[in-house]
Amino acid sequence: MGVTDQRFNVNLSILYTELPLLERPAAAAAAGFTAVELWWPWIETPTPDQAELDALKKAIEDAGVQLTGLNFYAGKLPGPDRGAVSVPGEESEKFRANLKVAADFAQSLGCKALNALYGNRVDGVDPAEQDKLALENLVLAAKEADRIGAILLIETLNKPESPLYPLVSAPAGVEIVDKVNEATGLGNAKFLMDLYHLAMNDEDLPSVIERYAAKTGHVQIADKPGRGAPGTGELPLEDLLDQLKKAGYEGYVGLEYKAPDAAASFGWLPVEARAAR
Repeated sequence: MGVTDQRFNVNLSILYTELPLLERPAAAAAAGFTAVELWWPWIETPTPDQAELDALKKAIEDAGVQLTGLNFYAGKLPGPDRGAVSVPGEESEKFRANLKVAADFAQSLGCKALNALYGNRVDGVDPAEQDKLALENLVLAAKEADRIGAILLIETLNKPESPLYPLVSAPAGVEIVDKVNEATGLGNAKFLMDLYHLAMNDEDLPSVIERYAAKTGHVQIADKPGRGAPGTGELPLEDLLDQLKKAGYEGYVGLEYKAPDAAASFGWLPVEARAAR
């Protein structure tokens, strides 16, 4: 693949899962990568003990890799949940409790992108009420991100795998981005363009890139079907990444695909292209 002009990071929440969390940063570094990203690692709590935060920070620093993206608390992920932003009650409270914790952890490692997953629709709750709550929480998240000089990412997922998640198209995700920016005046909410999820929604990927590259703060990739490494499916990822580059996207491309052996899955990416420049 002609990928030497891109900057890649490894998602340590979906790759290297055969290793304990604290060993994954060093494994990514051993494969030649210099940047990593994470879902919220403590799925049971938005406020882990400081010792756990410090241990992960040390593992990342000792590996010599840069944390470039972090999710806010999102419930059980991997698992049935798809975020907490729009989920009333305890989950929304957990999200708010997590805001400063996640932002402070990101700031301690120089991470400049925080992702807030919207959350599933809840039986018996008016979708309009969930959307109102989501906007309130996303405004808080955008302000917290701005406090540390970071952007807030809004992600579109795919309907086959996340049938209760309402943001299952690029326009739906970008609409929320625009609403958050209008509400805060900060302009730091951005679209997380996950090419795998968009492809699973049968969207026209070249058109999505053309329309929304300027509003995109992060890109993630996996091949379709199967969510495997590039080259294992049918997506023309080289062409799509080239189009993104030509459209002015200069950010990271997150490797958010599944592989039983992460180290063996990087053959598509030359070693010299793995270190972020």
